[in-house]
Amino acid sequence: MTKEEVFTKVQAVIAEQLEKDADKITMETSFSEDLDADSLDIFEVVDKLEDEFNIDIDTDENMDTVGKLVDYVSENIDK
Repeated sequence: MTKEEVFTKVQAVIAEQLEKDADKITMETSFSEDLDADSLDIFEVVDKLEDEFNIDIDTDENMDTVGKLVDYVSENIDK
């Protein structure tokens, strides 16, 4: 799966979970500053992505932007 495909799925999950416009979610989007997401919101996004990609996401990683989360998922999806 390409990073672009991962981004598209992550973008859709974030938009659905946080009730945001997917078109406004980019790789540079900050969870706290741009999406007003708190730790519970992020947990729900991570939980959904773990199911979607069948991976475990280490929440200790610094994933403050969508791009960092996409990078993490891309690197761990085929392990």
